[in-house]
Amino acid sequence: MRSVRARAALGATLVVAVALIGAGLAVLLVLRANLIDQADLQAEVAAREVAGALATGTPYEDVELDDEEDHPVQVTDEEGRVVLVSKDLRAVTGTGATGVTPVPSASAGATPAPDEEDDGDDDDQDDDRSRPGRGEVSSDDPDFSDGTATVGRTTADYRFAAVEATTPDGVTLTVYAGAPLAAEQEAVNTVRGAMLTGLPVLLVVVAGVTWLVTRRALRPVEGIRQEMAAITASEDLARRVPEPDSRDEIAALARTTNETLTVLEASVERQRRFVADASHELRSPIASLRTQLEVAEAHPELLDLPGAVADTVRLQVLAADLLLLARLDAGEKPGSATVELGALVREEVSQRTRDRIAVAVEVPEGGAFEVNGSRGQLSRVIGNLLDNAQRHAESSVAVSVAADGRGVRVEVRDDGTGVPEDERERIFERFVRLDDARSRDDGGAGLGLAIARDVAARHGGTLTVHRADEGGAAFRLWLPRPA
Repeated sequence: MRSVRARAALGATLVVAVALIGAGLAVLLVLRANLIDQADLQAEVAAREVAGALATGTPYEDVELDDEEDHPVQVTDEEGRVVLVSKDLRAVTGTGATGVTPVPSASAGATPAPDEEDDGDDDDQDDDRSRPGRGEVSSDDPDFSDGTATVGRTTADYRFAAVEATTPDGVTLTVYAGAPLAAEQEAVNTVRGAMLTGLPVLLVVVAGVTWLVTRRALRPVEGIRQEMAAITASEDLARRVPEPDSRDEIAALARTTNETLTVLEASVERQRRFVADASHELRSPIASLRTQLEVAEAHPELLDLPGAVADTVRLQVLAADLLLLARLDAGEKPGSATVELGALVREEVSQRTRDRIAVAVEVPEGGAFEVNGSRGQLSRVIGNLLDNAQRHAESSVAVSVAADGRGVRVEVRDDGTGVPEDERERIFERFVRLDDARSRDDGGAGLGLAIARDVAARHGGTLTVHRADEGGAAFRLWLPRPA
């Protein structure tokens, strides 16, 4: 029951079972109601036929009670005494009386004196105005009841109809005529038996078909699972799961899985290159620093102290950059502090008084350039952009802050050689340096711009490079304002 096929087959079987049981019960109820209606009609017709004969004054002994086995009849008077029954009726229940032996009573054909007739008629009208008049049969709907009757030696269930009639001599009689329910019971039992026989067979068929259809539908999923297991075991992210030709959810799952594998493969490959490049970049300053220290140990007078300090600083900066990239890759959130970019730019420039080229600051007075984020990370972005501009500038570097739509734009420009158009995206990759900046003196490790773009993206902004009016490069940092 843990497999999808088993659960689907069981669920479909239960649903069909409930639906069939509900439909079967509804069919049985409708069938029984229709058959009872037919029995009611037959009983009413038989009762009215006898009541009509009595209303015309036919004597009891002359009333024809044909077909007594199918329509047993019992007639009672106003006091509930049995005055007429079918010939072979031996017992009856469900009617006005249980007796089956007529008792002496006034004959249906007797004619009373005029005064008695008038008085009787007045008394009948005073006692019960709903009774039919002399010589009439009640036009009201008859009362129906269930009971049994023994005709000869056979006892069966019947549906009885009660119809009132008044004889010409003013005696109100109630005629009970029955219609057999054997046909109704037989029909209901037959239908119920057919349902009970066919339901298990149909459920078995539903379960089997559901099992086969589900198995066929889930076959591609098993192929995807096996291939994923093989990829996990081999650690070969270049492999892909099979994609079925269908256009259903399973095909979409396979495509999404392959897209995920593609992204994962690229991420792993980028991580491998990052580790290789980082180890290479770390090896150079460490090796240089070790060489200088070993030479200084053997020949103290040859110690290049400024060079050792420069290598140490470079190693420190590189380690800090690598740690920041590791935190960014791990999904570190930038924070939600409010940072005023104009003040941040002025603060960063004020710390560069000893740089080779002075930085011109263009920040409008009284402007509000607030964004949400990490002050330390945004300071690192501006510092990296200024370092890059001062490294490539000929004689001038400028930084400006301005409002730009729903955000704030920080632009850093220089008058250097600029960035070729086909290199404007590649320079934001990690450990990428253009040919004129590969020396230890001129360039860094190629991480500054990569860090700047990653931080900008994690703050919901962008970082792009364009051609500056001065002829060099113009780096534009855009960050959204707080909502």
